[in-house]
Amino acid sequence: MADYTKEVSNKLNIKLREEIKELPSFANAFFRGITNNTSIKTRIAYAMDLKIFFEYLIENHPLFSHLKDIKDISLSDLDNIKAVDLEDFTEYLSYYTKEHYKNENSKVQLSNSNRGKMRKLSTLRSFYKYYFKKEMIKTNPTVLVDLPKNYEKPIIRLEPNEVANLLDEIESGKSLTPAQLKYHNKTKVRDLAIVTLLVGTGIRISECVGLNVNDVDFDNDSFVVTRKGGNKTILYMPEEVREALLRYLKETRDKIDTEESALFLSLQNKRMTQSSIQKMLKKYTKIVVPLKNISPHKLRSTYGTNLYKETGDIYLVADVLGHKDVNTTKKHYAAIEEERRKIAARVTKLRDD
Repeated sequence: MADYTKEVSNKLNIKLREEIKELPSFANAFFRGITNNTSIKTRIAYAMDLKIFFEYLIENHPLFSHLKDIKDISLSDLDNIKAVDLEDFTEYLSYYTKEHYKNENSKVQLSNSNRGKMRKLSTLRSFYKYYFKKEMIKTNPTVLVDLPKNYEKPIIRLEPNEVANLLDEIESGKSLTPAQLKYHNKTKVRDLAIVTLLVGTGIRISECVGLNVNDVDFDNDSFVVTRKGGNKTILYMPEEVREALLRYLKETRDKIDTEESALFLSLQNKRMTQSSIQKMLKKYTKIVVPLKNISPHKLRSTYGTNLYKETGDIYLVADVLGHKDVNTTKKHYAAIEEERRKIAARVTKLRDD
């Protein structure tokens, strides 16, 4: 797993450097300042959000219209931005056009939901807060602008019977198309092992992709995953996961002559990607639960829900899922909390009938 993790880390670092190069030079200080308390993916998202903001300034703000490139924006220019400008930027995000990343002569139309607007304004808050705290700018208009209301979407999970039906469909392939059935016998044991692992342990898809054969210890029914930030954690597998992995290794993986260390391989005997696992899962869930848009993350939510229902221990769920903040976990399982409180009310009696 170490080589794969390092490879992914290197690619992300290169991506971040490329994004930062397109920003004004003073932005470098901000990204250095937040390195220790943000993930690299977060910093990449920040860089992309800031680029959109600076492009907006040059295209729409009269004080910046004389500039030809966002790199010409200076740190002192941040003090010229007012709260009303940020509100206008928020409205701009509802619908705007941008050059196609592959073809400079064509434009793509983009729009942001309240969730997207909130994320970009949160980026600007962090950006301004850093320079204001360092006394490098005199104003912080971001604190004067309300974040758009984010309407929480209901958490989509699989019910126990749907999990069983999904695993049965992967095993049998009875509802697959003739074209899909051509490969089913070659992939069903692998696919069953992947889905069983995801829904039976709650690991992230990135953690699943990063697994190597030697990360699994059947003597202790455990396996090692690399969490966000690069920390390694030992997790334990239930019996069904153990059986699915052993079957996959015996019937498929161990018969492949390759130097590839990855646990899960494609038909080309290469490490499976996140995209390939997502497509595989979609193939089966479209059949079993056509009205639910199930992703690997939804399987993670399914596992967390089941674990919380069984234990009632939100801190255990947070620990197993690798949430650094238990409030993240509470947000996902608030509906279950409410249902438990309702049960408490129903079973409480003050007088005998």
